[in-house]
Amino acid sequence: MLEELKKLCLINGASGDEAKVRDYIISRIKDKCEYRTDAIGNVIAFVKGKNPTSKKLMISAHMDEVGLIVTYINDDGTFCFSEVGGVDPRVVFGRQVRLKNGIYGVVGGKAVHNLSDDEKGKAPSYSKMVIDIGVSSKAEAQALVALGDFVYFTSEFTDMGQDNVKCKAIDDRAGCAVMLRMIDEGTEYDTYFTFVTQEEVGLRGAACAAYSVNPDYAIVLESTTAADIPSSGGADRVCELSKGPVVSFMDNRTMYNRELYSLAFTLAEQNGIPCQTKTKVAGGNDAGVIHTSCGGVKTIAISVPCRYLHSPSCVISKSDFENTYRLTKLLSDRIFSL
Repeated sequence: MLEELKKLCLINGASGDEAKVRDYIISRIKDKCEYRTDAIGNVIAFVKGKNPTSKKLMISAHMDEVGLIVTYINDDGTFCFSEVGGVDPRVVFGRQVRLKNGIYGVVGGKAVHNLSDDEKGKAPSYSKMVIDIGVSSKAEAQALVALGDFVYFTSEFTDMGQDNVKCKAIDDRAGCAVMLRMIDEGTEYDTYFTFVTQEEVGLRGAACAAYSVNPDYAIVLESTTAADIPSSGGADRVCELSKGPVVSFMDNRTMYNRELYSLAFTLAEQNGIPCQTKTKVAGGNDAGVIHTSCGGVKTIAISVPCRYLHSPSCVISKSDFENTYRLTKLLSDRIFSL
């Protein structure tokens, strides 16, 4: 799956601009299952399982990543921008970025020697930053950039240490890669795989997909914040790399189904898969809209722990990534036993 993950991460696709990611996914599944796209851009794939069932299982991951978007062009040819999704401004200043048309730029702002005492030691806000693409006038910039154009972080897919990899967009191309592997290998029961849009700006694609599929059970595949760095201790670490996939009991959007939560940990223990939960109730994902759709859906989230989430340098463990696939496969094979 690592080669698949690399291909997926290096495709640019912010919320509302997922077309290239969607095209790649369709190219991978078009000869392996039934699929369709909907008006919001979701890919809804159906895999006929080995055994028939009257229940519906939906496994879902989002295609979009966080990014930036052009909002105003200045007289000097730089332009203002806003974030697409939750991007900490601390990870933006000084970064190389790439526009959708292939042009490169740099995020800049006031020089350090011009900062006021109050500004020193603080991350610049988005209103204080601009993107510089190397032109010197508004007219030159307007020939290359339009308001509403998407801007992406540039990032290489890099091995780190013995077990880790780094890239942008691991959230949530990791979940997409797991689903592609499951489609390749086939499923025990009939399964809907939904590759959804616009998670980072309000869980929008998943809401549409859930109402379309109307599942009885849902497994949401995600990446979630790991804070296992020296400055964090105890519960503030939330989850940790190399300790297995994360199965949450609750976050800011979802109270997860307790039977599925218990089943996931039982299956992990029985099969020698390390597994952990989050030590803080925080964040949220597409489960927030899936579990309340239609008449209600029994929902669980399985996440890859990820350092530096929503940045150009997301870091995950290869073993956690593989074990997320293993646990998802086991759970999908047993989910109808409840």
